[in-house]
Amino acid sequence: MPTRVCCCCSALRPRYKRLVDNIFPEDPKDGLVKADMEKLTFYAVSAPEKLDRIGSYLAERLSRDVVRHRSGYVLIAMEALDQLLMACHSQSIKPFVESFLHMVAKLLESGEPKLQVLGTNSFVKFANIEEDTPSYHRRYDFFVSRFSAMCHSCHSDPETRTEIRIAGIRGIQGVVRKTVNDELRATIWEPQHMDKIVPSLLFNMQKIEEVDSRIGPPSSPSAADKEENPAVLAENCFRELLGRATFGNMNNAVRPVFAHLDHHKLWDPNEFAVQCFKIIMYSIQAQYSHHVIQEILGHLDARKKDSPRVRAGIIQVLLEAVAIAAKGSIGPTVLEVFNTLLKHLRLSVESEANDLQGGPAGSATVTTASKDNDEKIVQNAIIQTIGFFGSNLPDYQRSEIMMFIMGKVPVFGTTTHTLDISQLGDLGTRRIQIMLLRSLLMVTSGYKAKTIVTALPGSFLDPLLSPSLMEDYELRQLVLEVMHNLMDRHDNRAKLRGIRIIPDVADLKIKREKICRQDTSFMKKNGQQLYRHIYLGCKEEDNVQKNYELLYTSLALITIELANEEVVIDLIRLAIALQDSAIINEDSLPMFHRCGIMALVAAYLNFVSQMIAVPAFCQHVTKVIEIRTVEAPYFLPEHIFRDKCMLPKSLEKHDKNLYFLINKITESLGGSGYSVERLSVPYVPQVTDEDRLSRRKSIVDTVSIQVDILPSSVPSDDVVSNTEEITFEALKKAIDTSGMEEQEKEKRRLVIEKFQKAPFEEIAAQCESKANLLHDRLAQILELTIRPPPSPSGTLTVTSGHAQYQSVPVYEMKFPDLCVY
Repeated sequence: MPTRVCCCCSALRPRYKRLVDNIFPEDPKDGLVKADMEKLTFYAVSAPEKLDRIGSYLAERLSRDVVRHRSGYVLIAMEALDQLLMACHSQSIKPFVESFLHMVAKLLESGEPKLQVLGTNSFVKFANIEEDTPSYHRRYDFFVSRFSAMCHSCHSDPETRTEIRIAGIRGIQGVVRKTVNDELRATIWEPQHMDKIVPSLLFNMQKIEEVDSRIGPPSSPSAADKEENPAVLAENCFRELLGRATFGNMNNAVRPVFAHLDHHKLWDPNEFAVQCFKIIMYSIQAQYSHHVIQEILGHLDARKKDSPRVRAGIIQVLLEAVAIAAKGSIGPTVLEVFNTLLKHLRLSVESEANDLQGGPAGSATVTTASKDNDEKIVQNAIIQTIGFFGSNLPDYQRSEIMMFIMGKVPVFGTTTHTLDISQLGDLGTRRIQIMLLRSLLMVTSGYKAKTIVTALPGSFLDPLLSPSLMEDYELRQLVLEVMHNLMDRHDNRAKLRGIRIIPDVADLKIKREKICRQDTSFMKKNGQQLYRHIYLGCKEEDNVQKNYELLYTSLALITIELANEEVVIDLIRLAIALQDSAIINEDSLPMFHRCGIMALVAAYLNFVSQMIAVPAFCQHVTKVIEIRTVEAPYFLPEHIFRDKCMLPKSLEKHDKNLYFLINKITESLGGSGYSVERLSVPYVPQVTDEDRLSRRKSIVDTVSIQVDILPSSVPSDDVVSNTEEITFEALKKAIDTSGMEEQEKEKRRLVIEKFQKAPFEEIAAQCESKANLLHDRLAQILELTIRPPPSPSGTLTVTSGHAQYQSVPVYEMKFPDLCVY
């Protein structure tokens, strides 16, 4: 019961107190006296300077009723305060608000859930009122702390607990709405407040019973869901908070998310973490997306020593964030993203390599294997993120990223890469090479350049082709696949998948355009380099079926995208050279690989003959394939790569009808107007430093001839005069005639002219041919000894490559028609 005073005393009381007392009935169940409330409201509006006193008196009565647990009168007092707030909008309301907030704080401090909910509802109503002028001295620290605590309510009654949590979330939402719109009062964004608000919202979002995939922009839940479900209400409050974040306070709102996920170990599994960052990325302004990505990268660096699954969870979150950010503004973090990811890729490979090299024995082996599998999960997540990020970049940025990744790939014998591999060892280095090339493959996927020079500039092509000479079939496969991504500008690769004899190439409906001038210049400059890597790639001993398929696709794509008449001739020369290498087998390849090369040549010549549509050429290729089908099916891809067919013991004794003959190809192409002079020059790959860097043997042995004139231990007067002047020059003079001097001058002139004007491959082929001729002639010389000398006065030692022939008497040798230039 309220305190009643006598009429005399009541008349002496201030009017505002009398008006306030009259709104309280004798029985609180009767509720607020509406007639007296209207009088109080009219008085407050007419005399706004009295609002401060009205508020103070109401606060005094409410505090007393709270202490005495008079809940009915507390409800009446708060209802009166709410009506006064809604009715009075003037500068004099500021002191009244202070009294109001003091009364709300009293209710929130009480231990009764109903009063806490009542105070929260009043605060929410106050938060929706737009004040004419801001109040710079007003702070909401207490309300932030109290509402956050209510969000974590652990009341024993589930319904009451839910009611208190909903009240806490609505209170936080009220604080946010009341403060974020005022640019001069940004205290809500301070870390001490965000560290309370954000985890409180996430805690309630995490409690949702059925985790649905709200991955899109903010939805519009029903009013019932907002009021009854703390998770839905918390999510909407979280979206609203992030949507109001600006450049200066974005990071303060995101960092508590990481702390919450770390504390509750929500990175593994990371479904909730992914959901949180999807909400973040869709809620914030698009131009601030790079801030979130930077924060994720920084947290990944901070947790680099955690378990692989935790790191994989963070990287997966980064992937989801990048997937959304790539559709808008990514900002200046492109290289930072790739640099950080590649650094963690190296750390993961290093950790995996260390475990494999120094892993414990016994029961710990299972743990090591499990950790290795987890590291592979990390590596796959990194590659997937790199690929997705790169594939969504504009072309100019994607080219930079391709160069950036290629600069990280370590190549044996070089120091051009920028990745630290000192702790990796050979196994770890191979692993990082594969991972980086897989990343590059993801980035180049879908890349369409107008000219091949744009896709494969010299600064990128040279380091890309270096791994194609390494003695690792998987590395070579990745290099070829990257090249296919960049070469295939008309999406023909899927039509060429698999190596086979295509009956009618026209059925593939291959798309192609006329070769532009830039592409022609590219092939003139880099064609020999591409041919060389294909040629050497076919002769690797560890090739598997996929290698031959990719090499065939490379030849086909060059034909489609880059081939003019000159390139077609070069490709045919290359194919014939591969056939010859398989037959001669200078590299001692297994029979399967020799047959594989023969099958590759058959498939390609069948393809190119139909592409250029020369009937005689097509007829020759078709005839050879038909004969092979009957007599040597192991020379065709359908059999050697797919059937367990019997392999031949030798290729040298086969009928020449099983081989593609250069003279018939020359005749058929020449009859159709092709310039076939170069077909008569065998293809010889260039020799570069890459052979040394890739740890392979030199493809051309240096032929050296060493002549030593050794004096006999028992000299003889009869033969001294025969051995004093025995030199190559003397030998040349001995077989020379009077008419050969002019011929020699003409030959020298022609040699000089040829070295000045002829193509390099033609010169190389001719030099090789002369070296082979010299080798054969010297062998003949050694076999033509008439009889052993009784007392030889000199010997000749001949060295060719690595073989040293036995010394023979000089004066007993016959010299065939030998001419040394």
